[in-house]
Amino acid sequence: MVLPNGDVLVAESQAPKSGDHSTSVTDWVADKVKSLAGAGGASPDRIVLLRDRDGDGVAEERHVFLKGLTSPFGMALVGSDLYVANADALVRVPYAEGQTEITATPEKVVDLPAGINHHWTKNVVASPDGQKLFITVGSNSNVGENGLDIEKGRAAIWEYTIATKAMREYATGLRNPNGLAFEPGTGALWTAVNERDEIGSDLVPDYITRVKEGAFYGWPWSYWGQHVDERVQPPQPEKVKQAIAPDYAVGTHTASLGIAFANGSSLPDAWKSGLFVAQHGSWNRRPKSGYKVIYVPFKDGQPAGAPVDVLTGFLNADEKAQGRPVGVAIGKAGALLVTDDVGNAVWRVTGAAASN
Repeated sequence: MVLPNGDVLVAESQAPKSGDHSTSVTDWVADKVKSLAGAGGASPDRIVLLRDRDGDGVAEERHVFLKGLTSPFGMALVGSDLYVANADALVRVPYAEGQTEITATPEKVVDLPAGINHHWTKNVVASPDGQKLFITVGSNSNVGENGLDIEKGRAAIWEYTIATKAMREYATGLRNPNGLAFEPGTGALWTAVNERDEIGSDLVPDYITRVKEGAFYGWPWSYWGQHVDERVQPPQPEKVKQAIAPDYAVGTHTASLGIAFANGSSLPDAWKSGLFVAQHGSWNRRPKSGYKVIYVPFKDGQPAGAPVDVLTGFLNADEKAQGRPVGVAIGKAGALLVTDDVGNAVWRVTGAAASN
């Protein structure tokens, strides 16, 4: 995340120590394939601060900003409070502009569903008025194969009201929501969602969608609206009838994660009214998909056209990952920042200088 003074916070994180205790052959193979793509290892459980003091687009300073976390992922600043979404709880620490280290012990704000933690990354974003926080919680399985009793409170986006400390499910049936951002024109909340696996290379599309309050998006009983997933037993036709279709497909198994609207960017005009999407990339598709950053043009608050590649080259000729995009943000000077958890880098994308 980008702080008001231009400092950049980066969560250094892996899956929590408890891990995913699923024991199926599919889970074992998935873990092995993901490890080859750069996933796995002990979690550093910290946030680092990067500072570009001279404004040349390169961070000269790197500080360990906050420690004592549990697989942190999302962050949101509201006034002088910095909220961090751990794998098991939303926590808060005090922040003063210019700080390079926070030594205060993180205060738990609210527990978040954990357990097996099949999808452990939790994201958080503050509403534009700073009164509410929205938190993503992914499912504990692919399609409920570990039993639906462990899915309570999962596959959902939660709403937390800061003043009253009230917590409620805002939208459900979202298998693994990750990126969160408010569309600047309409004020609508948008998310990126990773859909289900094991129906082949061309199903089911991951997507971005406007998050409608109280809406149900189908998981696990159906996908893309009311397309029934017959693997889920017992069937729930009444739930399927309630499912609504998402707004925009971004490719199958792309593992689309971070999103950022282009408002405030210094990129050329063609890139200033849409949504950037970081695609972490497939682990179970041939040929591979994702492994890039795309731009979805918007008009009147809605997607309006085909996606455009922004940053590619993360796969070599042998389809081996040289990098995997995770998060995107617009820096204080307007450049697009992209975190890469295989290259262990933050990339900075700017517009080409105009020629004379």
